[in-house]
Amino acid sequence: MTTRANPLEPRPVPTLYFIGVTTTQSSIMRVFPKWSDILDLGAEIVGYDAPIHAPAATYEAIVRHIKEDPLSMGALVTTHKIDLLDATRDMFDYLDPYAELCGEISCISKREGRLEGYAKDPITAGLSWEAFVQSGHWGPTSAHVMCIGAGGSAVAISVYVSGLPEPADRPKRFVVVQRSLPRLEKLQAIHASLDTDIEFEYLLNEDPVKNDEIMASLPPGSMVINATGMGKDRPGSPVTDNGLFPVNGLVWELNYRGELDFLHQAERQAESRNLTVEDGWVYFLHGWSQVIAEAFHLDLTPELFAKLDEAASTIHE
Repeated sequence: MTTRANPLEPRPVPTLYFIGVTTTQSSIMRVFPKWSDILDLGAEIVGYDAPIHAPAATYEAIVRHIKEDPLSMGALVTTHKIDLLDATRDMFDYLDPYAELCGEISCISKREGRLEGYAKDPITAGLSWEAFVQSGHWGPTSAHVMCIGAGGSAVAISVYVSGLPEPADRPKRFVVVQRSLPRLEKLQAIHASLDTDIEFEYLLNEDPVKNDEIMASLPPGSMVINATGMGKDRPGSPVTDNGLFPVNGLVWELNYRGELDFLHQAERQAESRNLTVEDGWVYFLHGWSQVIAEAFHLDLTPELFAKLDEAASTIHE
């Protein structure tokens, strides 16, 4: 199923909503029918597109529909995670601890008449991080993390990393670069509530040339993350073609579709700078499978995830 002219009509079959910006372009529209068959859900997916920072009434309408329509099972929320919760917090009967801490929701589900909101991204970020960051990477390297963007994904990744028990698995310094002050201040407040030895730094900037300079100052082995949405929801990259990624570094493009300028910049330097480059596909798989399991009340075992991964890989762009 794709985005409908009236996505808020009563649903004839169990339905999962996808609340985003350009939902028809997402691979989930082709993946979900395969997953529905594997999981025996008999369900459909419907996209609900809204502009970035949409009016509160837009978020209220979709959340009210999910709450009141019997066959609307829940939703995955992307891009709008913070704004949606800000607009609809009083409509939820339960928010999980991560949603309370991070001030966002990525998953809406219903259980025994209650509307529930979850911030699944710290879990998703952790599973994705573990898939490509070697255990103990940060101990011998003294490397840093530079995260460009301070939205929901930046919150999730930093919260996850802060909770890692082994010092060698935690970067000593985590630099967040954001173009708007309110997001930086909100992230800083979240970090202030954490018990962590990571040194967080918050930089207000939207100039790609300045981002190049910050990136150039990182120690070898550092990680650079594109958490801006640029290359998918917005054109371009947060760094320029002249920017140099850290030698022996990790580069994480959180997008898996779109122009992916940042990803391609890193790929061009992968050999000369000895980079490990990761896109957002594994994040995508964990994000969606976690939400589907919550919305349809499933036990997502490693074996079941492997089946979903295999089915999705056939259409990976």
